[in-house]
Amino acid sequence: MIRKWRFKLAMSAVATLFFSASSVAQKLNSSLQKDPSQRIQVAPESVFKSFREAGMKPVNHQLTPAEKGKVDKAFAHLTPLHQRILKQHLQSISFMDNMPNTALTSPVETGGAAKMFNITFRASLLDENISQWATWKENTCFRQEADSGYSVRVEGGNMEAIIYVLLHEATHVVDAVRNITPHPAQASAVVPPTPFTKDIWRMMNTPAEAYVDSLLEQTRFRSGKPMPIRLAPEVYARLAKTPFPSLYAMAAWSEDIAELATIYHLTAKMKQPFYIVVTKNKVELARFEPMKQMLVQQRLPQLTTFYEP
Repeated sequence: MIRKWRFKLAMSAVATLFFSASSVAQKLNSSLQKDPSQRIQVAPESVFKSFREAGMKPVNHQLTPAEKGKVDKAFAHLTPLHQRILKQHLQSISFMDNMPNTALTSPVETGGAAKMFNITFRASLLDENISQWATWKENTCFRQEADSGYSVRVEGGNMEAIIYVLLHEATHVVDAVRNITPHPAQASAVVPPTPFTKDIWRMMNTPAEAYVDSLLEQTRFRSGKPMPIRLAPEVYARLAKTPFPSLYAMAAWSEDIAELATIYHLTAKMKQPFYIVVTKNKVELARFEPMKQMLVQQRLPQLTTFYEP
């Protein structure tokens, strides 16, 4: 199961944070008898506490009928495996204003035998489409320079961003339940690989030696710091030589499976675009389309389990 490690809050504008199950409590109630999309509750107090300690002032967000409709639609787009696992293991979903990151998946201590989870979303996500949100996220990796003329844009279509983010977070729950990736107590632990991590990752957040690149190691999700945007064309050229579907996938093997499953489902099953374009003075310099990369394509058979009836 997911243990006590977490990303530093300095990185958490887009990172998924995980808490020790013992640090989170939320009462079991009749909502578990409902469809997972109906299990909306106030986030566990430990989630609020973590954000307050980071200097934020998080507030529970009450969904409007229109926002609730977007949530229902997002759940309907999940894969068959997501649907089954969430029905059994999703304790609740929550929405929050003044939240520093996009979403957070955390274990919930219920006293029962089954692993249970809460997913908390930044409520403003409901006002964005995938392209808008993904472009913002990607640009956190780069530091804009005066009059450089460089731009990084993600084309992810016009569907609601909550669809992408729910797919990503729900994959963390699937991973925790099915152990698609290992879940050691320490990020530095060397443990036997799973089929998904074999020859791709050496440790939880250390790629296999073949995919350790000096430039990619400087990117935000590896180093915690943004890079000059003028380096973006070379960054994506280097990324194209790895089996990772995004820069965020390089943060840890748990993010790798979440990104791969999400981008594959979005493009192959939902027929949406997903690619990153780097321009200078509106002239295209680089394009990274993960599902067209050979090393990424070789990993796609790992995802068949998500579509088994």
